[in-house]
Amino acid sequence: MKTLILIRHAKSSWDAPLVDKDRPLSKRGIQDAHRVATEVVSYLPESFVVWSSTAVRARNTAYIFAETLSIPIESINFRDDLYTFDAHTLAKIVKSCDNQFDNLILFGHNDAITNFVNTFGNRVVENVPTSGFVSLSFDISEWENLKKGSTDVLIFPRELKKYDPSFTG
Repeated sequence: MKTLILIRHAKSSWDAPLVDKDRPLSKRGIQDAHRVATEVVSYLPESFVVWSSTAVRARNTAYIFAETLSIPIESINFRDDLYTFDAHTLAKIVKSCDNQFDNLILFGHNDAITNFVNTFGNRVVENVPTSGFVSLSFDISEWENLKKGSTDVLIFPRELKKYDPSFTG
């Protein structure tokens, strides 16, 4: 059994004239990432490997989750190939995960994440929003045999807002 947790980077800022890869998180993005990270604690497996895109917004989202979930920052594997918007490329990267790891947490980008979830999960998701958390499980023993699995958990900032009016995300 393998578990893949996909987390879309938090909302980024368009305020500065930067190249896409260098855009930082917005204030709302920082708040959303902290809130979602707090909510997902009970859904994390005991052990896991963490991968993140090298884009500033994904990297900073990974840092926020790491701080909240007590994940050592030095254990995060920042990968240039995760700066992708293509689900096929994302699937190829996931399939390359070492089989010694049964649980992978990945910080990345749309449209890759939404399309991946809809291809490999069993629930249709219109859009995985910024700071969105999706946990998928697969009845496989090797990542390279990735196939249709189960969409087990969806946690999105707007849903948290519905239940907590003090949440501004």
